[in-house]
Amino acid sequence: MICTIYSHQLGLERIKEIIQSNIPNVKFSGSKDDDGSDILELEIKGGILSSSQKLVISYRERAVPSYQIPEIDDSDLTANLKGLYGFVDSLPTVNEKVKDLFLHKILTLNSEFTIIQEKGELKEVQTIIKNIAKELDAVLFVQPDSVISKSDRQHFLDKNLDLIIDTEGNCEIDTLDVKIDSVYYDADQNELTEDQELRKEKSERILEENNIKINRNLPCIESEEETTLRTPKEIAQRVCALAVVNLVAFNSISPEEATEYLQNYKLWDFTTEKEKEFLANPTDDKKANESWKCEGIWVLIWALKKIETLGFPDEFCDLENIDPDDYPVGQDKDPNVFIDSIVSIRSKSEILDVNDLYYRFNWACVDERINGREIEGINPGIVYERQYALNWLINYMEQDWDYITCDT
Repeated sequence: MICTIYSHQLGLERIKEIIQSNIPNVKFSGSKDDDGSDILELEIKGGILSSSQKLVISYRERAVPSYQIPEIDDSDLTANLKGLYGFVDSLPTVNEKVKDLFLHKILTLNSEFTIIQEKGELKEVQTIIKNIAKELDAVLFVQPDSVISKSDRQHFLDKNLDLIIDTEGNCEIDTLDVKIDSVYYDADQNELTEDQELRKEKSERILEENNIKINRNLPCIESEEETTLRTPKEIAQRVCALAVVNLVAFNSISPEEATEYLQNYKLWDFTTEKEKEFLANPTDDKKANESWKCEGIWVLIWALKKIETLGFPDEFCDLENIDPDDYPVGQDKDPNVFIDSIVSIRSKSEILDVNDLYYRFNWACVDERINGREIEGINPGIVYERQYALNWLINYMEQDWDYITCDT
């Protein structure tokens, strides 16, 4: 086996087209495996001085393509993706951010195809794999001894054939795109409400005033009627847990002190699994990644009406600017007093206004990164973390805190 390729996109025919673009006269034969997988064989006959070459591709897809993995195994691939998620989640890593993005990407995968060099050595195989990976925005599972290997251990590559992670946790990329076909979550753009259209127009005016690139084709976010916000108590509990974990990220308290505090004040049940994993092993890399969550705290505190404005995403927030009486945690401070005091939050309209704006900010950041440019005027990291918290606030795709996606 050379590798196994996974993609959010579907289509064995597209794979055939890519192969034919590299080997114009190739002949295919097809069949079905016992498990229902499509088997595609291509063979190039050898000449007097060359041997024959044969490549076999085994392809399968999920029964119901989506952007998330259902609890019920609706296909063999769905069950396999659950195992893949668990395997990757268990790996160590030198880059928590990339690993987290990779786990998000696994949730969106809809197709899998394994490429096997059954006979000879097809000289075009590396180019074929590279083109398929790029075209399908794929991730690849690779053994250490293949023609595209980037590690001496089992490992995963991105669409550029760069190392995402291996079983030792090594990584050679800084970020990983997670793209979802709009058919899975975009509302019908032909039946927009007035608040959706006005919100989009308002956001685009702000982008224009700040010389930030605008994608006029970017759809509207959900309407006020379609949106259910998190409850005041739920937001207060989330910000309390976040604030305690963030103190560990900034070395203000030890992980043991944080754990004891969360347990003593009955916040442990509102601390996520990834936050508990962080407290159990807060490495320097994990602390650096977790420290960014101060921007999420800032957003939630804003939603709870404890600060007037988020400010523009060109400068980091400063949590010390929050009135100590309005901050939920601290020495000898019972966070439940803060939780019980929260009876209302900002309006749905206010929160959706900001969510729409950061959605468009993030598109501009991603567009610049894809095109190899640095965006001016805003900080992509601040934008991402704030959109992350905003998406949680509006129950975006009903995702829990650990699994929020910031799709563009």
